[in-house]
Amino acid sequence: MTPTPLSVAEIDRELASRTTELAQIAQTLVELDHHPGIALVRRYRPTGETARRWVPVEQALGALWDDVAILRSIVDEATAVRSRHGSRIDDATRARLTTLLIGQPHEIARTPIPLAQRGLVGPYETVVAIGIADLRVRMEQAFAVVGPFTDAVAEIHAKVIEASAQMQRDIERAGTPAAITDALASLLGRAGTDPLGFAPGELASSIESLRAAIEVEAARQREIAGVIAELRAGAPTLRADCARLAELQARADAAAREAEAKVRTAPLPAGGRAAAELLADVDALVSAAPASKIGDAVVKLRAQLAESIENATRRATLATGLLERREELRGRHRAYRAKAVRLGVIEDSDVTAADRIAAGLATRVPCDLALLTRAIADYRSIIGEKAGRQA
Repeated sequence: MTPTPLSVAEIDRELASRTTELAQIAQTLVELDHHPGIALVRRYRPTGETARRWVPVEQALGALWDDVAILRSIVDEATAVRSRHGSRIDDATRARLTTLLIGQPHEIARTPIPLAQRGLVGPYETVVAIGIADLRVRMEQAFAVVGPFTDAVAEIHAKVIEASAQMQRDIERAGTPAAITDALASLLGRAGTDPLGFAPGELASSIESLRAAIEVEAARQREIAGVIAELRAGAPTLRADCARLAELQARADAAAREAEAKVRTAPLPAGGRAAAELLADVDALVSAAPASKIGDAVVKLRAQLAESIENATRRATLATGLLERREELRGRHRAYRAKAVRLGVIEDSDVTAADRIAAGLATRVPCDLALLTRAIADYRSIIGEKAGRQA
């Protein structure tokens, strides 16, 4: 459908508007072409989710440049036609300029019409054409596909680069192990090739995990540095800790032997590395080299000392608890026997039998605390029944 010809004034206004619009669109596409998100996917071949989403974006980006070329050719032609005629524009020229500016002057396809759908003298093909307005719509739609993708890619990559720059400085200061540097390199690699592949919250979590790991290592290195500085001066303290551990282990072992002999129980937990072994390590470290290995070894030694002290304490506590429970139950048995005497039921056959069972279990070696507990409870109950009330 041919549009109604515009007036000369309308043509000039429309041409000026379209020329300005073309310049703005071209500038926007140049900026888009240099956008960090586009530059990234062009520099590194995208993978995963980013590669999947890049396919339609790449097509839309190509379509944008194709359409801006068509738009430029239409505006250039309109400008040339208008310039050639100056102030003397005839109706045919106005019609042509009108078609160029608000019509559909650019042919994009020809589609043959099947014989069954045309007459003998009718058109044999359908011509598809577009104009400036159509191009604007298509370009806005394409831009809506490209824009969010590029911003998302650039934003994620920028976050990783910013975080990694600080972490890299921290790594250099801390001398972080290869595992952490490898993890950082892996994160950078993902941010470069598949920035859109991070699940919600995954990127922040990964960055925080790396920061935490670096801080842990930095703290470890600070501790090692401090240990190295004070190692020789602090050797007497370590030896004293070993001596304290030896005493604690001796008490724990003695209590454990007594408990295992007198109480039926599973083997009690060990008391950790022997104090003598740890003391030998301390003596060896005082004259060892290099310093970095000394630091690692001393940190490990201190951890073993602390663990051994904790284990020996637990061993002694468990053993003492078992022995105390045995004595408590034996005391309760004696108390209930005295009560039976006081209530005058000690000669009752049932009471005598219950007393004999409890006494046997209380003196058995090793003592079964579970059986003794039930036997004393039964003894108490029988005394109460025979006395005519609850004991």
